[in-house]
Amino acid sequence: MAYDTSDIAADVSAPRMDAVAPAVAAHHVTVALGGRPILHGVELAMRRGETVALLGANGSGKSTLVKTIVGLYAPEGGRIELFGTPLARFRSWQRVGYVPQRTTAAAGVPATVGEVVASGLLAPRTWVLRRGRAERGAVREALATVGMLDQIGDPVAALSGGQQQRVLIARALARRPDLLIMDEPMAGVDLASQQTFADTLEELSGQGTTILLVLHELGPLARLIDRTVVLRAGTVQYDGAPVEHGEDDPGHGRERPGHDHVHPHDTPSEAPGRPVCPPGPTPVETLKLKEARA
Repeated sequence: MAYDTSDIAADVSAPRMDAVAPAVAAHHVTVALGGRPILHGVELAMRRGETVALLGANGSGKSTLVKTIVGLYAPEGGRIELFGTPLARFRSWQRVGYVPQRTTAAAGVPATVGEVVASGLLAPRTWVLRRGRAERGAVREALATVGMLDQIGDPVAALSGGQQQRVLIARALARRPDLLIMDEPMAGVDLASQQTFADTLEELSGQGTTILLVLHELGPLARLIDRTVVLRAGTVQYDGAPVEHGEDDPGHGRERPGHDHVHPHDTPSEAPGRPVCPPGPTPVETLKLKEARA
């Protein structure tokens, strides 16, 4: 059963509280899907304004962890807090921007680029989109940030995969989040756009945004990363100074006993695999437009 996210709203003027508490805190989190253990006692804490890269092989539990952080999955054990508030009681979802693993922005529904980005400002309880000047400005600003403002009126279905990914990133940015979580945001994005994206994240980080990135390798984002966390078979194998692939000497971070080197590109035989789709309601960043227009 997923956490209640019905109070998600797009009040970009909401006060920023809990300045001392970590932006994200996962305490001994255990997750099982369909009776199959995926995460095993995961510990993770992110300071405000920190940029963390989450590395690991396919099936290591990276996507499951970020989906649990945003309330798509409920942990069987342990707890998660956002800005000092237990996840079950967290309601300030306007402070969180989430870009899921590569998916189409079109969702089979005719829609323009601007409409998709604006859907990130929906309040799910009423399905009402605020169309004031501030909201229109937020949409245009987010599209300009990812270099897609000129396509604001174009149909999303006509865009390339990389362009659609940039639209989804803009949708998360439109709410001007304090915490930005992105699952493999560089997938399908050309090199020039990757550099623009890196510049955007650098600017957001400079403004105090906390950023969690699921990556296979750091690439153009290496200069932005404060810390890397490496998962293997649902456990944290390394948490420390940035490493490109998780293959560097993990001695300057934490590592599990008996494991000398971490190779996120290796697929361990005990890897539990990756879930197909989350059960229950989803936060606003993962809603399809056809649901938003229902």
